[in-house]
Amino acid sequence: MRVLLVHSDYLKFEAKRKALNTVEELKEKTGSAEDVLVAFIAVEKIDESNPKSVEKQFLDDIRETYKKVNAKSIALYPYAHLSSDLGSPKVAQQILDDLYDELRADFKVIKAPFGWYKSFELKCKGHPLSELSRTIVPEGVEKEVVSKALGDEEKVKSSWFIMTPDGKLHDVGKFNYKGHENLKKFSMYEKEKKRVAEKTPPHVELMRKLELVDYEPGSDPGNMRYYPKGRMVKALLEQYVTEKILDYGGIEVETPIMYDFEHPTLAKYLNRFPARQYVLESEKKKYFLRFAACFGQFLIAHDATLSYKNLPLKLYEMTRYSFRREKSGELTGLRRLRAFTMPDVHALCQDMKQAMDEYKKRLKLCIDTIEGAGLTKNDIELAIRVTKDFYDEHKEFVEHIVKTVGKPALVEMWDERIFYFVLKYEFNFVDALDKASCLSTDQIDVENGERYGIEFVDVDGNKKNPVILHCSPSGAIERIIYALLEKAHMDVQKGKKPMLPLWLSPTQVRIIPLSEGYNDIATKISEKIEKENIRVDVDDRNETMGSKIRDAEKEWIPFIAVVGEKEKASGKLQVRIRETGKQEIASTEQIVRIIKEKTKGMPYRGLPLPRLISKRPRFVG
Repeated sequence: MRVLLVHSDYLKFEAKRKALNTVEELKEKTGSAEDVLVAFIAVEKIDESNPKSVEKQFLDDIRETYKKVNAKSIALYPYAHLSSDLGSPKVAQQILDDLYDELRADFKVIKAPFGWYKSFELKCKGHPLSELSRTIVPEGVEKEVVSKALGDEEKVKSSWFIMTPDGKLHDVGKFNYKGHENLKKFSMYEKEKKRVAEKTPPHVELMRKLELVDYEPGSDPGNMRYYPKGRMVKALLEQYVTEKILDYGGIEVETPIMYDFEHPTLAKYLNRFPARQYVLESEKKKYFLRFAACFGQFLIAHDATLSYKNLPLKLYEMTRYSFRREKSGELTGLRRLRAFTMPDVHALCQDMKQAMDEYKKRLKLCIDTIEGAGLTKNDIELAIRVTKDFYDEHKEFVEHIVKTVGKPALVEMWDERIFYFVLKYEFNFVDALDKASCLSTDQIDVENGERYGIEFVDVDGNKKNPVILHCSPSGAIERIIYALLEKAHMDVQKGKKPMLPLWLSPTQVRIIPLSEGYNDIATKISEKIEKENIRVDVDDRNETMGSKIRDAEKEWIPFIAVVGEKEKASGKLQVRIRETGKQEIASTEQIVRIIKEKTKGMPYRGLPLPRLISKRPRFVG
């Protein structure tokens, strides 16, 4: 059952003509009420499985809301337009009749006729609880809360183009994609909007084989477990992105992961964001788990005293976690999750001019962040979503984005604005199965400054609402890991050895003693290297040299150094360098210098597991 509750000064209605031939003629075709809590109701097919359950839930809810708003009467108004999955007229009418009979014993109640076209007039009171929406599901049926924007996203009319760096728009179906094959794959993926994974993407096998990440059978699908190596990789990426944002000027905050469904501002925002929510109950109140850091940061900004001198104000949080209740068929590995880590940096700006100036700076931030994480412009495809009105007014600004990235981009142009933003860009990664996933993104939000009552005092002393930018310079941290693993798989298809970026490799150097007699010297060498903030371990197992080297190769170890009598005497090591495929003779100092140069400026963490391989547990297999 879908319900819209509107507390009104009055309601007047008049039945005009039958919408259903099966309904009876009316003795009275008009009705009215004052100081009335109007319940617009749509009975859905799912309600037919347990009508009494939805009736009870509705009655409990409307009684509680009636007391909160201090109304004087209730009106039940059948309103089919709230749902596209309506139940049968017979069941719907019976439910409405039952609700009316239950309520009229304790309240002043009127009921608009079912199955008639009606004209109506009401005046909403406009207080924080005067407009509330409800989705009621029969007991025993899994509840999925879907925002209005998610439904609108499927209906919105848009035009698709390819924009080249010279600013020209080309029909998406007629563009010459030679040399831009991934752009073609991405464009078709976006137009078809098929998110379901028909096959298991290659990164899933790799994330388990490398003992990074795995499915968690004890949790909801789309919630993952991270083994020590995976946790280290994820933590380094979190630290790296945070440092990039703080260098940009971000101000770090921390906010809750759950919010009140009935909070008036949040309820409205929910229906402007295309995502499915996790819902939970506590003390008879409904809460939703956040799907971004927007709510908390906006509520902080609402309570702050702001001047134009403080803007742009850049609020930042690394959310652990954000939640979106993605469809189960879309959940595969790290590409699409229900719980994910999202760096979210908003910028509150004085006006559109300042917003566009800041947007350009953040575009560079996104490019630098993606490249530092181990991807290149060649690994991503640019998408721009823009309203036609904004594009017509700021065409050169949109062209600047494409020119800066330096490659053709997919442009989706909306005839009308259905979301809170007028423009957003995305960096998308196309994987081995031709599925695309958004990484970096930034949006120009023209609604939420007013919706959340965020105000600043301008140079003339007037109060104004800011334009807000929503940016994630990397996208979800998990998606970076997904993209790096998928890229490594595709490198194998090209004849290259798969690798993680050196700064993210759980072990950067492995020392392999020729026999147990060289374990002590291998350990001393590792201690010397480790002092330089380099992750180094020692394979001290009683295995053959060939077996140890094969295992190191399977773990994608960037530098494999062998220690025997010759190396002990010379002080130099025989080193296999994964990136070049060559074997070199190098001193410990040379190895350190090479790694230091290649990881300069990147964050560091120590080994996630014991230094001696013999002491390590096995987590997979």
